[in-house]
Amino acid sequence: MQVKINKKIVDLSPNATPKEAAEQLHLTSPEQAVTVQVNGKLRDFDYPLKEGDEVIFFNFDDPIGKDVFWHTSAHVLAQAILRLWPNAQPTIGPPIENGFYYDFGNLTLSDQDFEKIEAEAEKIISENHKTKRQEFAGKSEAKLAFSTNPYKLELIEGLPEEAISAYKQGEFFDLCRGPHMAALNKIKAFKVLKTSGAYWRGDSKRDMLTRVYAISFPEKKRLKEYLHLLEEAKKRDHKILGPMLDLFSFKEEGPGMPFIHPHGLVIWNQLIAFLRDLQKDDYIEIKTPAMMSKELWETSGHWFHYKENMYTSQIEDREFAIKPMNCPGCMLFYKTTTHSYRELPLRVAEIGHVHRFEASGALNGLFRVRSFHQDDAHLFMRLDQIREEILKLIQFADKLYGAFGLPYRLGLSTRPEKSKTIGSDEEWEIATNGLKGALDDWGHSYHINEGDGAFYGPKIDIQIRDALGRFWQCGTIQLDFALPQKFELEYVDSDGTHKRPVMLHRAILGSIERFFGILIEHFAGKFPLWISPYPIRLIPVADRHIPFAKEVMAKIKKVDLIVDLDDSHESVGKKVRNAQLLKVNYMLTVGDKELENQTISLRTRDNVVHGEMRLDDFLSKILHEKETKALMSPFSTQ
Repeated sequence: MQVKINKKIVDLSPNATPKEAAEQLHLTSPEQAVTVQVNGKLRDFDYPLKEGDEVIFFNFDDPIGKDVFWHTSAHVLAQAILRLWPNAQPTIGPPIENGFYYDFGNLTLSDQDFEKIEAEAEKIISENHKTKRQEFAGKSEAKLAFSTNPYKLELIEGLPEEAISAYKQGEFFDLCRGPHMAALNKIKAFKVLKTSGAYWRGDSKRDMLTRVYAISFPEKKRLKEYLHLLEEAKKRDHKILGPMLDLFSFKEEGPGMPFIHPHGLVIWNQLIAFLRDLQKDDYIEIKTPAMMSKELWETSGHWFHYKENMYTSQIEDREFAIKPMNCPGCMLFYKTTTHSYRELPLRVAEIGHVHRFEASGALNGLFRVRSFHQDDAHLFMRLDQIREEILKLIQFADKLYGAFGLPYRLGLSTRPEKSKTIGSDEEWEIATNGLKGALDDWGHSYHINEGDGAFYGPKIDIQIRDALGRFWQCGTIQLDFALPQKFELEYVDSDGTHKRPVMLHRAILGSIERFFGILIEHFAGKFPLWISPYPIRLIPVADRHIPFAKEVMAKIKKVDLIVDLDDSHESVGKKVRNAQLLKVNYMLTVGDKELENQTISLRTRDNVVHGEMRLDDFLSKILHEKETKALMSPFSTQ
């Protein structure tokens, strides 16, 4: 029989399985085939294939393959723990962004237990059990199989009657929808990372469970690289560097709501100024109220679907909510006046301050907060303008991320199941083709997330990659049929008829607070000059050199550069050390020789002493560095 495998027609024997197909095509390593999709659905490797099937194999480096690899590994973790602690009660064990975890009831662990868990896991992997799927006839049969585990029984109760399955590997048997890898010997490296408490089903009123985090790889060298990455990430942790550099803080009086300090505001203001400069010619900017009435949020739909994440208040017998998103306010702005087709596309930007309730356990420095700003923009246009506007937005993102040395990848999310979306088939086709056409025009690679769009329109997601190779979801370009419809937005077309515009949501930085945290870790606190909170520090050798240092400082300030002076009574060595701890870009020492020659002695952040030079020569170089937003110092030895 013939099937299409990875877009190529392949001849297979009748009723061949994906496992046999992979062996025939020599796709047997994790780098080639971790899991398989048949006609759009993930399947196990023993699934019987039919004539004309479309088969796609996913490797470990594909997110789908990685999820299956790590979910199979989560079963290994649970099996190892049950061998060591037979009375533990397994609950759930999903893959996560980096690795996987498994939650257990009736289990207490410490860091000292990690090595024996790893040893048992490696023993299980060496046994190379084949994973076998079992489907239950219904809830009753499934409950009988897991009758001693109240957590599994609760999970079974919430499942559809016809879709309950489990997987077996060796003696371990677990409720699971699958799929899994065919065997365990693809797992070549396994590491337990940490343990923590977690409430059952995230409910603080339910049982406290023990959560065990781990990670696995198809090669030992990948684990070594990942552990090195973790060590580097610790050194760059913005929750440590931020307060150390006096950039921001959190207070118990406003949990999850960051205080940006003066030095942090230097970076913040440069970010905002750069953003506004990029959009100054094409956008108008507005500012909408922070709190608006319940009726507005009912119209937008937030009141019914997002209320638990909104801060609400009652004033003069009316209910209000602090905005969790900027969109509805912009809809009201659009409706302020009648619009002509000649105005379209109309690009409306807002750096809006929003508030969203997050559980205290979910808060994570600047990465997950309750109060943040978004660089939102809403673009109103005709359907035929989508392609050109999307291309401009990608170019916009390219300029912005490029200034920070942040590579990125693009993904197109298409229409979900038709019954769960709004808008006509024609609108979806035009919109999706517009987004795809713009991505094709851009000429760089992108991936398609089939059916992963929002109910109100397709979208483009932009993930940036930091200096450690980690990806962060920041930018998004979302096409929206819903809000223009809900708010009855219109424009007057060339024939005098009233028509509804299409709208694009655009955020490139996303949460500015989160992007700030990403930058801290990306640069490890060593910011390029144009956004550095500590660009230049003057270090007088002795008190008698302070007057000359102040003269130099005045000249530097005159050309609009930030500079400070360390006139403390510390030794020069201690002053230099203090400046290095603050990641100061340039340290200018002045002593007797510099005073006599009216010069400065330059030391750069990489601890290279460049020696004596004229102030004007120094300033001409760093002014060019600042104006060009250079990522590398002109004095760099690299």
